[in-house]
Amino acid sequence: MEPAAWQKCLQRHLRDTPAQLPRYQRLRAALSAALAAEAAQTGVLPGERALATMTGFSRVTVRKALAGLAAEGLVRPKPGAGTYVGERIVRSLSRLTGFTEDLRERGMNPRVEFLERETGEATSEEAMGLALAPRTPVLRFWRLRYGGGRALALERTVVPRSVLADPGAVQESLYEALEQVGARPTRALQRIRATAVDAESARLLGVEAATPGLEIERRAFLPDGRAVEFTRSIYRGDAYDFVAELEARPG
Repeated sequence: MEPAAWQKCLQRHLRDTPAQLPRYQRLRAALSAALAAEAAQTGVLPGERALATMTGFSRVTVRKALAGLAAEGLVRPKPGAGTYVGERIVRSLSRLTGFTEDLRERGMNPRVEFLERETGEATSEEAMGLALAPRTPVLRFWRLRYGGGRALALERTVVPRSVLADPGAVQESLYEALEQVGARPTRALQRIRATAVDAESARLLGVEAATPGLEIERRAFLPDGRAVEFTRSIYRGDAYDFVAELEARPG
């Protein structure tokens, strides 16, 4: 992000922070919000002096705010080189995107390993998730998703075969394949819960069994209301932060 864009972004988020908070907490919150924006997902932050100039805060305040972000893993200081966006991936819950698109926007190279890719008939659970009749033809994908050279997530996805006929059409990105047939989803319901990663998933993700993780269930829909995706994922808890921007209802 260019310096002018950083300044505009920080000023906007500072206006949204309570004025009664200590300055370093306000700046920490504004920087955290900026890091959740798609334009600030990778690279190096402005230096302490530049941030002080942009915000009107002292360098002591800036240093304290950056230390708080570093403690959260959102940034990592490199002596003599600056402060870099941390290795944790900050993913916004306000946009409907896929794994591949998310990582590309952050300048990371996504990679997928297919553990299963098959056709079959919907189980009762899959039929319920996709609002289909039992035994309706579906495609199933079990994928290990990589970014930055490490395994980040395991995804089990079911798609109606009436929407996507050929399982081979999905290479790196499901949403790109759906877009090719005019069936990219425009809305989704997503449930996120904490979980202890089971032994098999832990082995594939390269973490210890019972490591904290995030279990995510997504049902995605076309504009006409048809469900086109039912996915259950396990994300590494040490790699992801999910961020939601909330607004108070008027009145």
